[in-house]
Amino acid sequence: MEHYDLCVIGGGPAGYAAAMRAIDLGKRTLLVERDRIGGTGIFNGALASKTLWEIAHRVSSTNELMRTRGREPFRLSWEEVSKTMNEAVFERKYLYACHMQLLSNTTEGAPLFKHERGTGRLIDTNTVRIERTGFAEEVRADQIIIATGSRPRSVPDIIVDEEYILTSDGIFSIESLPKSIVIIGAGVIGCEFATIFCNLGATRVHLIDRADRILPFEDVDVSELVARNLERKGVIIHRSAKLDRIAVVDSEVEYAISYTDGRTETVRVEKALLSVGRTPNVEGLGLVAAGVETDPKTGLIRVDDTRTSQPNIHVVGDATATNMLVNLGEMEGRHAVERIWAERSGALSYDNVSTIMFLDPEVAGVGMNEQECRKRGIAYRMARIDYSCLARAIAMRSTKGFFKVLVTNDADMRVLGMRAVGEHASSAIEAVALMMRLGIPIRELADLVHPHPSITEGVQECARMLLGTSIFKPGIFEDRMQCYTWSPDVASMVAA
Repeated sequence: MEHYDLCVIGGGPAGYAAAMRAIDLGKRTLLVERDRIGGTGIFNGALASKTLWEIAHRVSSTNELMRTRGREPFRLSWEEVSKTMNEAVFERKYLYACHMQLLSNTTEGAPLFKHERGTGRLIDTNTVRIERTGFAEEVRADQIIIATGSRPRSVPDIIVDEEYILTSDGIFSIESLPKSIVIIGAGVIGCEFATIFCNLGATRVHLIDRADRILPFEDVDVSELVARNLERKGVIIHRSAKLDRIAVVDSEVEYAISYTDGRTETVRVEKALLSVGRTPNVEGLGLVAAGVETDPKTGLIRVDDTRTSQPNIHVVGDATATNMLVNLGEMEGRHAVERIWAERSGALSYDNVSTIMFLDPEVAGVGMNEQECRKRGIAYRMARIDYSCLARAIAMRSTKGFFKVLVTNDADMRVLGMRAVGEHASSAIEAVALMMRLGIPIRELADLVHPHPSITEGVQECARMLLGTSIFKPGIFEDRMQCYTWSPDVASMVAA
């Protein structure tokens, strides 16, 4: 029976990162994957959907210009769109395949890495059985990491056929752009696909939201700007709506909704996308045989940091049922390995994690937003500047968006959080994320010399506004700039 220092079950972003970190530390590592290396980080997820977003964004930007010149809109067929998406997926997949092949065939002694295709199942705390058609093998490992990912969450009363009613996995297999689609769920994934389809310009999009606004975890100014832009492009947002019924009728999707004010509505569309989150793949792992504790109600693995009840068995990525993001999965995978062999004693911190939502406009964030600060009763100072005040945004002819920076309400003014909404949003937050990690006060950002013209000058202006030294004064441009203090003692905002 083969013996390894580490066996990783699952080759998505978290599992692959864990395996590579173990190799760094000189550990003999086996990576078991039943399907495709890269998981939802490449296929039916991050890379595929973001490639679609990039294509749709370019189509939309082109058509904005075409409209101002009185020209016919530019259109791409789904065949053309999916061809580009598949090319991107292949490039990334090929990179992984070459990397693993070279790692497995190293000529300097016995290779540290091996990839085995198949389904991994725990036989006991140190034994994994690997199975695929016509093949079965058992291996032993000192340490085991479960990184089995997730799948789209189902809803009991909705029958998904992946032809008319689709999940966020099945949507990539459509044969043509639908003339109309209803998206059930107005969280990040639902809003991203609403953005993609409306930007491509061939699909009438309906978005069902149980809450009174989309993206309810974000501040009102963020969610309202995204909603306005979606509606401007023809998206119908059913706010405060409950889905009462959905079914395939005469080769169309018919759905009925009811509103909190008693109104009801029945609508027919070509397709439906069910986008209500994801659920971990933890079935059939042999958790009972290995003595791994699970929650009796949910069946999910009980996790402390990345450890299970068995000290040599660990869980990372979507399988933990929390924080289902590629960058966090990779962080967890590396962290689990470092806890085992690199004497990393501290618990994993999710503070100040940078995030991005591919919407219209792009939304990026780090740290807390205003509603989180208020919920926790944390006093803060806030500065916000619109893109319409930034030379680079004006030059790009893309002035939808804003920067918003929150700092502590004291002399140090250390950063609590930031939101960037608009072009280049994800690039603009990293300096602030580093400041938060190092505890650097906002005045250091104000003193930096930024390139001109650049979007990041807007972040600097927020810092200057908080210090009372901005070039444009918020008291003059009240419709484009804001600066105020919020305190739970008075539960109000005071202009700076």
